[in-house]
Amino acid sequence: MASIILVEDNTLIREAVAGYLQLDNHQTIEFGSVQGVMETVERNIADLIILDVMLPDGSGFSLAKSIRKVSDIPIIFLTAKDSESDRILGFELGADDYICKPFSAKELVLRVQALLRRFDTTKKAKSDSPSGLWKLDNSVAHLDTTQHSLTIDDKNVSLTGAEWKILVYLASNCGQVISREQILSECFNYFFEGSERTVDTHIANLRGKLGGGWIVTVRGFGYKFQGQYLQED
Repeated sequence: MASIILVEDNTLIREAVAGYLQLDNHQTIEFGSVQGVMETVERNIADLIILDVMLPDGSGFSLAKSIRKVSDIPIIFLTAKDSESDRILGFELGADDYICKPFSAKELVLRVQALLRRFDTTKKAKSDSPSGLWKLDNSVAHLDTTQHSLTIDDKNVSLTGAEWKILVYLASNCGQVISREQILSECFNYFFEGSERTVDTHIANLRGKLGGGWIVTVRGFGYKFQGQYLQED
């Protein structure tokens, strides 16, 4: 049983979603607006957030950005904003899934179950975390997955949510060739027409920020992180 924050201003939708989640033996903490959500997140009593984007007192996108500064709690956007640019923005802000209205309540519950399992597995695998010092030629990087921070040669590197997820995933599988499909599945849990090109764009931006040859292309197969792991945090 998980405790799930549900932020939805439409009362009928909020009550329906809460009912399905409760039938699946989850507890719900319900909000009709942004007010009070951050305080609940900071209390660290919830396991997942289902978040609308268009709220009466603020934007769900802005709220997710604030949440990601203090917590890695899984976030599912549940919204009528269904354009490709909105979906990409949602994932860049740190969302773990993005569901467009109208939606299937059964599918939503299944996605919640899958995300909770994946997040629990991630927590259990912290011993495999890529946090620590990495070396490539004469450059040294310090990757801290707890603080969501990266420095290269003692200079801070600012990454978007999407870039961070890709970097951590590639570093966790250092030396292995990772396909675009694997990145989409493991980092974003979504696929739509053109999404593979979106991965290429994120990789290009990430390379520009990292510099050097930290991430290489294996033509026809995918990408590979090739730093040398020096020391665990």
